Amino acid sequence: MNSEPSLETVYQALQALYQNPDVNGKERASVWLGELQRSMYAWHVSDQLLREHQGLESCYFAAQTMRTKIQYAFHELPVNSHQSLRDSLLDHGGKLNAESPPAIVTQLSLALADLALQMAGWKDPIMDLVQRYGSNPQNLPFLLEVLTVLPEEVNSRSLRLGANRRTEVTEEFRKSSPVILQLLDACGESCVGDTKGQMKIFRCLGSWFSLGALSEELIIGSKLVTAPFQALVIAECPASLHEAATDCICSALYSVEDLKSHLRLAEALYNGVKTLPDAYHMSVALDDTDKSINYCRIFTELAESFLEQIVNTPNQGFTGDLGILDLLLTCVGHHLYEVAEITFNVWYRLSEELYQRHEDPAIETFKPYIQRLIVAMCRHCQMDQDHDGIPGESDDFGEFRVRVSELIKDVIFIVGSSNCFAQMYENLKQQTESTSWDVTEATLFIMTAVAKNILPEENEIVPEVVKAILSIPPTAHIAVRYTSIQLFGELCEWIEKHPDYLDPILQFLLAGLQEPKLASAAATSVQSISTTCKGKMRDHFQGLLNIAQAIDTLHLSNEAIIGFLKGTAVILTQLPVEKVGEALTQLCSFQITPLSSLLTKSEDNKLPSHIAHGSKEDPTVWLDRLSAIFRHTTPVITNGQVHPCQTAVQQIWPVLSETCSKFQSDIRIVERCCRCIRFVIRCLGKSSASLLTPLVTQMISLYQVHQHSCFLYLGSILVDEYGQEQSCQPGLLNMLQAFCVPTFKILEEHNGLRNHPDTVDDLFRLCLRFVQRAPVPYLQCQMAKPILCCAIAACPLDHRDANASVMKYLTDFLACATKKEEKPDFEVRKNLVKGLLNEHGSQLVHALINACLFCLPTFMSADIGEVLYELMIVDRPTFCRWLETTLKSLPTESSGGVVTATHKQLTDFHKAVTSAENYKQVSTALREFSRLYR
Repeated sequence: MNSEPSLETVYQALQALYQNPDVNGKERASVWLGELQRSMYAWHVSDQLLREHQGLESCYFAAQTMRTKIQYAFHELPVNSHQSLRDSLLDHGGKLNAESPPAIVTQLSLALADLALQMAGWKDPIMDLVQRYGSNPQNLPFLLEVLTVLPEEVNSRSLRLGANRRTEVTEEFRKSSPVILQLLDACGESCVGDTKGQMKIFRCLGSWFSLGALSEELIIGSKLVTAPFQALVIAECPASLHEAATDCICSALYSVEDLKSHLRLAEALYNGVKTLPDAYHMSVALDDTDKSINYCRIFTELAESFLEQIVNTPNQGFTGDLGILDLLLTCVGHHLYEVAEITFNVWYRLSEELYQRHEDPAIETFKPYIQRLIVAMCRHCQMDQDHDGIPGESDDFGEFRVRVSELIKDVIFIVGSSNCFAQMYENLKQQTESTSWDVTEATLFIMTAVAKNILPEENEIVPEVVKAILSIPPTAHIAVRYTSIQLFGELCEWIEKHPDYLDPILQFLLAGLQEPKLASAAATSVQSISTTCKGKMRDHFQGLLNIAQAIDTLHLSNEAIIGFLKGTAVILTQLPVEKVGEALTQLCSFQITPLSSLLTKSEDNKLPSHIAHGSKEDPTVWLDRLSAIFRHTTPVITNGQVHPCQTAVQQIWPVLSETCSKFQSDIRIVERCCRCIRFVIRCLGKSSASLLTPLVTQMISLYQVHQHSCFLYLGSILVDEYGQEQSCQPGLLNMLQAFCVPTFKILEEHNGLRNHPDTVDDLFRLCLRFVQRAPVPYLQCQMAKPILCCAIAACPLDHRDANASVMKYLTDFLACATKKEEKPDFEVRKNLVKGLLNEHGSQLVHALINACLFCLPTFMSADIGEVLYELMIVDRPTFCRWLETTLKSLPTESSGGVVTATHKQLTDFHKAVTSAENYKQVSTALREFSRLYR
């Protein structure tokens, strides 16, 4: 945008966006307005729109633009314009009243709050706001909104205030908290019966609790601490006010998690919560689910904050009150599972606390609570009696059952798997003919969750359960049979120790394979048993092979088929070596024949133009099955023995090669083909040498046309297998060079690294393998330098996997100069690495530090710390100079005059890094330092 548009033009664009029925016109207006918002002219235009106040759309656009500019582009304004911007926003805010549209109020409040936080020259903004707006009732809604969002924005990631400014602001707010409490108290007196006013008070109070900026002495002596509880015990409390009061209390409870520092406030809140159980029961009686959920949230937050003390000192004082867990179990007993689910994190944390302590007395104390929890979960997991299919996992209830299963697996050690199994079995035995099927199924479901934790040697309960399931008639409800099949799969380790039950269980599962709705579950259980009982399943291989041949007639999902083939391949590996080849050839032929048929159809143009994913005309179906087979076929070969899988591979290789060529433009198919070839190579190991030349030739040829990153990944597999073979190194390095030319071309495009993270990931996996397997030839090749430059450019890339690959490559590249490993080429490696660092070491340090401070999320700092540490070990004095130069180039003050990093903080960081004795110390220093710029 070359010049500032007239307001008339802006109004026309807004009208086109909001009122023009023409879609193309709307899109053009949206693009133009977006350009305006990104331009410098947006500051003046939005200010003028707010002054003219011509309509809702223009005012909202202006308020939102102002907020966005302050949040993301505050650096555009010169310092001498900050005060006029503040005065203008205060003027606009003064024109708002109780009738103003909430969206505009919120956006202007955020704009003013973000300005106050970034403008170091605005001292004591809270007092200014209260003095300006506090005496006018018309301005109170806007004032309360600003005072609500101010604490919330302190930790905003997009503002990047930095730790110094956050500390400064929080301290300023703490000093202003008496004024806030006085204001809220006064508002509370004047808002009796005013639902909207009370909601604003509770929201504001909750926001200040969240920041931890309230004076505890003053809040305890204030009516404000009891007001939310008083609202919640009133049966007629409006839903919106009920939720606002709940949010406020939850924020307060969260703020006292460090109980020793906030004991008095914690006690006041505890006493308030104890007034709510009757109100909860009333909400249940009135079937007011939203209010029940709110009470449950409060009880849960109380338990979260008190949990450590409850475990450390059960029933000692109010902080160890076990009655808090009784409150939670009361909520778990609610007839809706959505209420019970709110409590789950407490049980996870309780489990973790007890697991870490591993003290029997503590476990005994909490065992009754977990037993009650499991019984309640069993009830919640019951399906509707009129459900006539198998249990689903994709709907809300199915996902809830999955979460219940995960929870029970986590807490089961507290009550003991065998005890739980026995308790559930007692439930089964007590059931009569009149017991509905859903109770039986839910009981079996809970048993399935704990089955893997049962000791394989258990001989009392499990045999009885197995016999009972084997006697289930075919007329039983299909959901009961489905869950029984899943239970057998989970009992695979027990079955391995009790081979007498293997045959009848397999017969039960094979019967399930014949029924469409049970087939997938049966196949999955067969896979589990096959994998665990592989030695004892050898005699059943021919039967499994027959099933594999007819598997597409069994109504199995592709996922279940792949699982079944995995189990079959595991058993195939157990066969005598001389039988492995023939068996593998047979198993592969069931996949290769239809794949070859697809290739023939493709040549004859008989394939549909759009192939339905997962259909039999989709090549990936057969490629995925072959991948599963080769991934899990791992025969033990003695030295000098011909690999038994070579014959099968020779037969399938031409088909895989042709598939790759035929569908070369389809990334999905090519990826699956490369994945399949990867497992073929891993299966054969060095015996795949005959594939090396034709495979590399084809990969290079296809990559020049289609830059599918999977070719780079497959190249890394080849380097991993053959990189240490001197005769193969020249060919592999030629492959690298051939890959790099088109790769660099796409990565050098505008936003190339960001747009092609998979290519970055796979390129540096490939280069990493060279560093690990053939370091000297790689470091001597002409691509080592441009690859290092590419790695430096990729340091700020915030894609998790891609960045991790870059950092791992850099770490191992630098380790070539630090790890001797008893190899004679150490000095050569060290000199080659140092030669590259002499040119690019300073750039690397600069890129790593800046990426960590300004581009990457905190969790990625560990990888950068490892690279910096390795770099320092190579040449500590030179690294110290590089780091000093980088730190001197960092900004020490924001555009708003906020100090980001003091000289002492910079020197402390330099000292912490350069004196570190391991990479973890560097990562810790980096993580702390980066907080100054976030």
